[in-house]
Amino acid sequence: MTITPTSSFVTLRDGISLRVLQWTSVADSPGMPLLLIHGLASNARLWDGPARVLASMGHAVTAVDLRGHGFSDKTDAGYNMHEVADDIRDVLDQLPGYSSARKPVLLGQSWGGNIVVECAHRHGERISGIVAVDGGTIELAHAFPEWEECARTLRPPALEGMKYERLRSYIRAAHPDWSDEAIDGQMHNMERLDDDTIRPWLTLDRHLTILRGLWEHTPSDLWSNISVPVLFTPAAKGNDAHTTSKRKQITHALATLPRARAEWFEPADHDLHAQFPERFAAVVDDAVSTGFFS
Repeated sequence: MTITPTSSFVTLRDGISLRVLQWTSVADSPGMPLLLIHGLASNARLWDGPARVLASMGHAVTAVDLRGHGFSDKTDAGYNMHEVADDIRDVLDQLPGYSSARKPVLLGQSWGGNIVVECAHRHGERISGIVAVDGGTIELAHAFPEWEECARTLRPPALEGMKYERLRSYIRAAHPDWSDEAIDGQMHNMERLDDDTIRPWLTLDRHLTILRGLWEHTPSDLWSNISVPVLFTPAAKGNDAHTTSKRKQITHALATLPRARAEWFEPADHDLHAQFPERFAAVVDDAVSTGFFS
């Protein structure tokens, strides 16, 4: 049976609303509560594949559009890493069924991976553990010592005004092994206008504000203060410089964190959870069922 998520909104401490998608509630699911957190300029729907599979496994699965993204409120403030981590705490406060007896595991991809690391540092008593999906170890200042260089290199492409189907065909060509479900999730990063052109939900100025916060974030400084279990699911394509650096970061994290492990996906795209939803869900379910997050 296909599980279709329900959409609702939760209100944060500063009055803004975030859209949440819930596949299964804590009350209706015997498994682990899971909160899924997307990456920069992404959205909750890119979790559709693994969320569907994890819900079918009996877990209570919820995904959130972070502020500035998707159908959530678009504010000009609140994008520092600690503020976004506090947003996640507020979401947990608003979701029924979460308690000291049913603490969730937070899953975050890319920027979301760094967010869940920050959550583990700031709000570790509220959660059972975290899964960092090709993220959590991102330290952009190592690659870009100057912010201006980082902003110039990682500035997003100008997509506003492109026809919807043209963008979809580009994504399909770039990811020939992705399912239609995954492609659809990627397309939800964009607002589809009446003339069938697209516009990113996340504006350029907010994108750069978030990127600056990510550039300033140093998760390796937090490892010694994190007590909850950490599962890394990094992606690799080969022995390129980026992957080599990532392997060193993961090795350092595993050696420093009190309870951590890594499950590499290779070869895999950055959005490996969308590329391999069944495999990714199986890794998470195995970690839960074998007691890693206990």
